[in-house]
Amino acid sequence: MTNNTKNYIAWTLRVIIAFLFILSAVAKLSKGHLLDSPYFAISTFEVKQLYPMGFSEGFAPYFSRILIGIELALGFLILQNNFLKRFIIPVTTLMLLVFVGHLTYVTFLSGGNSGNCGCFGELLPMTPIQAIIKNIVAIGMLGWLFFLLPKKEYGGNFWVLTTVLFAAILGIFMLAPIQPPVVQLPEPAVETENVQETLATPESVVVDDTPAAFTPVKDTVKTAAAPKEQTEPAPHKSGYKSYFADIDKGKKLLCFLVPGCDHCRDAAKEITELRKKDKNFPPVRIIFMNEEIDLIPEFFKYAGAEYPYKIIDVIPFWNVLGSGKDTPGVKYMWNGNVYKYYWGITDNKFNPEEMVQLINKPFSELPKIK
Repeated sequence: MTNNTKNYIAWTLRVIIAFLFILSAVAKLSKGHLLDSPYFAISTFEVKQLYPMGFSEGFAPYFSRILIGIELALGFLILQNNFLKRFIIPVTTLMLLVFVGHLTYVTFLSGGNSGNCGCFGELLPMTPIQAIIKNIVAIGMLGWLFFLLPKKEYGGNFWVLTTVLFAAILGIFMLAPIQPPVVQLPEPAVETENVQETLATPESVVVDDTPAAFTPVKDTVKTAAAPKEQTEPAPHKSGYKSYFADIDKGKKLLCFLVPGCDHCRDAAKEITELRKKDKNFPPVRIIFMNEEIDLIPEFFKYAGAEYPYKIIDVIPFWNVLGSGKDTPGVKYMWNGNVYKYYWGITDNKFNPEEMVQLINKPFSELPKIK
């Protein structure tokens, strides 16, 4: 193989690897289009990928931005020659090996054929198995590149590496600045009635020894009334009272939606159509994610009705929605008890026909909640 051929192959490999790393970093900052919503995308990455790994809410925002900054920096540094063979290629390979190890563990737990590994964020979903294959191919290309490069690497300016690295990390923090946590006021304490037991003071009793006339005793024991049939579940605190004061009273539909989400709009429209057909349909309450909130009027116009709603920040929204859950989320509640939770757009997605049957069932036919 001639030197020109080696050089051509080496540069081809470097461009491909650089493209993969830069795309991976940019995709983690994108929702539907490149860099369309960096804070939303990176917050979603934290909740769906880092929280399940045990990262705290305080540390995850810093780790995610530094990790994406390192990915972006490696993408650019693979295209320059300073310490390429001695440092950049080994570090890049090590990073990919760590990813492969983590994805292998995830595959062992979940099967690896479903879900999104987060390698390319929400922009290009990949299953863990697909990501493992992609990373192994990238490691193979790095190994090939290592042997194609000259054996001796002369000199080098380490400041180039540190400058690119810190510039990339700083750029990520500027694109998606960390927002202070939203302070939520605690719910007012519920005052319980304090019942005190009163004890009667003993009094002196005069005993009369005169025998009393015999009086037959009538049976005054009343037959216990038959217990009434329970027609609704016992009240339960759902935890959503800080958003809607009446959420735990009677039947309610609590929805978790994003104003710009097409699937959320479709779910809201289906709910409106059900309400028009069924007079017994429960009141609807919506918790919106604080993302594209300027689209809320357009959202309600598409849905065909307006409903009471609250807006909460991105990360608190994902936490309230539930671990592993996705939008649109729809909960059917009765006196604070959750009888059905639809979420996402796959197997557990909102089912209008099933919902109608469920809300019209009497309490006796509903499943018991443990």
